[in-house]
Amino acid sequence: MRQQSSLARLLASVALTAILAAGLGGCQTMSDITGSISPKGESKPDTDPHRAAEIYGERYRADPKNAEAALAYGQALRTSGQRSQAAAVLEQATIAHPGDKALLAAYGRALADNGNFQQAFDVLSRAHSPEDPDWRILSVQGTTLDQLGRHDEARRYYASALKIVPGEPSVLSNLGLSYVLSKNLAKAEEVLREAYASGRADARVRQNLGLVVGLQGRFAEAEQIVRADLPADEAAANVAYLKQMLNRKDNPHAGSAAKMPIASLNRPE
Repeated sequence: MRQQSSLARLLASVALTAILAAGLGGCQTMSDITGSISPKGESKPDTDPHRAAEIYGERYRADPKNAEAALAYGQALRTSGQRSQAAAVLEQATIAHPGDKALLAAYGRALADNGNFQQAFDVLSRAHSPEDPDWRILSVQGTTLDQLGRHDEARRYYASALKIVPGEPSVLSNLGLSYVLSKNLAKAEEVLREAYASGRADARVRQNLGLVVGLQGRFAEAEQIVRADLPADEAAANVAYLKQMLNRKDNPHAGSAAKMPIASLNRPE
């Protein structure tokens, strides 16, 4: 169980889904989003996502017109995997509070969770403005465009985000995955190595890089990357999962892997 939970935390990156979706066989496409937008001053009532959804749900039902309660409940629903319900709650909240940018950002992300990428892009466009852009939302918009196959346009959004936060590893990670989706693995590796070199890169960047290296046939190097700085049991689980993903690349007719949770705009993890 510990290995499974560690694997979900460290490797349940939609980078893997995105790579498999790029013509290598696998699940429905979703995009890796590593930016963070959190409700102001919101504390977590519980580390268990389903318990959190229950607690926030009670608060929301007690005052459904409260924007902060709706935002917290919608995010808790997303964290617990109840994506359709999250989108429904956040949609109603944006109707009641049409100018609330935090709600619009969360609703746009929930739409992306459900595969409504064009609608997600449109909603996210209302969550910030050209005069006051949010780099995190720009990065998310890039991922929705990538899922729509508009890779060149997506990369312009990543470039805009990187002008605000040069070298930001989460944006570079999304940019790297954009190159994966257009099957330019060499460029993807170059960008992911830049992200990986940052002292601020998280575990997802490492796993994305390891998988891209492995997809190019350099498994020993990929294994070394995904093992880095991890306890032995987690490293072994990561390597086993890497092998599974690479085997799926070589055998696109293998059974479907379980859908992986998408990294959240509010980074509940």
